[in-house]
Amino acid sequence: MGVIPRRRLAAAVALVAATVLATTACGGGDDESADGGPITLTVDVFGQLGYEQLYREYEAANPGIKIVERGTGGNLDEYSPKLTQWLAAGKGAGDVVAIEEGLMVEYKANPGNFVNLLDHGAGELKGNFLEWKWNQGLTADGKHLIGLGTDVGGMAMCYRTDLFAKAGLPTARDEVSKLWPTWQDYVKVGEQFKAKNTGASFLDAATNIFNTIVLQTAGNGPGYHYYDTSDKLVVDSNPAVRQAWDTTMDIVDSGLSGKYGSWSEEWVSAFKQAKFATIACPAWMTGVIEGNAGPAAKGKWDIARVPGDGGNWGGSHLAVPKQSKHQAEAIALVKFLTSAKGQIGAFKAKGPLPSSPQALDDPAIVESKNPYFSDAPVGQIFAAGAKTLKPVYMGPKNQAVRTEVENAVRTVELGQRSPEEGWKDALNNAKKAADK
Repeated sequence: MGVIPRRRLAAAVALVAATVLATTACGGGDDESADGGPITLTVDVFGQLGYEQLYREYEAANPGIKIVERGTGGNLDEYSPKLTQWLAAGKGAGDVVAIEEGLMVEYKANPGNFVNLLDHGAGELKGNFLEWKWNQGLTADGKHLIGLGTDVGGMAMCYRTDLFAKAGLPTARDEVSKLWPTWQDYVKVGEQFKAKNTGASFLDAATNIFNTIVLQTAGNGPGYHYYDTSDKLVVDSNPAVRQAWDTTMDIVDSGLSGKYGSWSEEWVSAFKQAKFATIACPAWMTGVIEGNAGPAAKGKWDIARVPGDGGNWGGSHLAVPKQSKHQAEAIALVKFLTSAKGQIGAFKAKGPLPSSPQALDDPAIVESKNPYFSDAPVGQIFAAGAKTLKPVYMGPKNQAVRTEVENAVRTVELGQRSPEEGWKDALNNAKKAADK
C-alpha cells in the first residue's frame, strides 16, 4: 500500500486544519468553551469510516479540540432512527453527523435542522468533490448545502482464497474475475463450490446480493430504483427492481446462501469461522470484513470484479446539526475530514473510496494495495472507475422502503415465503413504509 510519510501527512493536517479554522472563526462566541478549556466535538457515525488516526492528527494540530466518536461499527438501521429522533427533539445529536446517501433526500426535506455550509465558505470546495456527490448534499433550490461528501461505493466481490482452493476453484483474482462475467455465471460457480462440500456456503446473505444487483441494474438503467426522480414510489413498475428480485431468487433457489442476517451477531461470527466464501463488496466493505474476520484471516481474502457491470453502493456526507453548541469548530472538522487528505487517510485506514477527484488521482490511492486482502491493488480495483460511477437516485423514504423489500427477500431465503409471495409482501410493505 502506498504510504504518505508521517511528517508530510502531519504537516498537511496542520495546514488544512489551520485553514479551515481560520475560515470558520467568525462562528461566534457561542461556539467557544464557557471556561476557555478544551472543546469536545462528538461525531456520530455508523459502520467503519476510518477516522480514528485522522482525529488524533487533528487534535495534535488543534490542542483545544477533543474528538469523541459514537456508533463505530453500528448498523444503519439502528443509527438512522436515533438521528431522526435527535433532530426532531432538538437535542442529542453529535456536533458532526454522518448521513448515508439513501437518507439524504429525507433529511434535505428539513434543511433547517442543519447548518448551511454555504454560509461558511464551503462553496469554494465544490471542485473537491465529484459533481453528483456535491449535488447530493444540496437542497433542490441549490441554496442550502447540508453536508460535504465522504465516500462512494464502487463495487467488487470479495472472496476467501482458502475456501476457493478447498473447492478446487482458481484463487488468483484475475482468474476468479473471469469466472463470473454475469450473475448467471456467478450462480454456476456457486453450484460448483456447493458440490465440493467445503463446510461453507458460497455467499453470506441474499439481501447483500440483492442490494448489489438492484443498484447495479438501476444505475445502468433508469438511474433510480424504489422512487423515480419525481419521488413517486415505483417498486411495482420499475423493471430494474423486478429483475434484481428474480436474479436473487435464482441464487436463493440454488441454495448458495448461508442465510446469515446482515449485520447480525451470527453474520459477524460467520466471518471469523470462515462460513462463507464470497460477499458483495463495495469499497467500504473491506474495512467491515477486516474488522469482523480479524487478524487470523489476513491474507485469506482477496478481491475480484463484481459480476455484471459495475455499480455504486453506499457513500455518506458529514453534516453539522443546528443544535451543535460548537458549530464553527464542527464545520472546521467536517472540512478537514472531507478534504482530499482526509479522504485518503480514511481510505488507507478502512477502505472507504474517496469522492474527491484529487484524492482519486493521488498516488496514495492509485498505487495502494491492501495487505489484508492478499495485497490486492485496491486503488486499481476501486478507484479506476470511480469517476464514471452512475449514482442511483434515492427517494424520500428510501431506507424504510429498502428495509421492507430486503425483509421480503429474507423471508424467501429462510423458506417462509415462495418467491412470488415474497414479491407481493415486498410491494405491499414498501407502500406502507412509504405512506407513513
